[in-house]
Amino acid sequence: MLRYLPFLLVLAVWIYAFIDVLNTPEKEVRHLPKVVWVIIVLLFGEVLLGPVAWFVTGKKRHAPGRAGGGRTRWVAPDDNPEFLKSLKEEDPDEKKRDKGNEG
Repeated sequence: MLRYLPFLLVLAVWIYAFIDVLNTPEKEVRHLPKVVWVIIVLLFGEVLLGPVAWFVTGKKRHAPGRAGGGRTRWVAPDDNPEFLKSLKEEDPDEKKRDKGNEG
């Protein structure tokens, strides 16, 4: 069973690199067009040259946890000024009507 392990690891890296190339937006691909990267990963995947080249130079990588990565930080509702403002803007008559229907 252990003699198949290197083959399976190469296959896993090959498949992961191929899926990563396909899922990467065109604006984040560096140095070559996306189609060329797909061909490189497919042709040179058996010897890991294509996937390693993709991981090293093909895609713009962002540092984890950096705010400039395009993701916004989650804010709890009680700390979110927009949410608190929306609570203050509610119609008080609507609350009275809801309470009157309950009892």
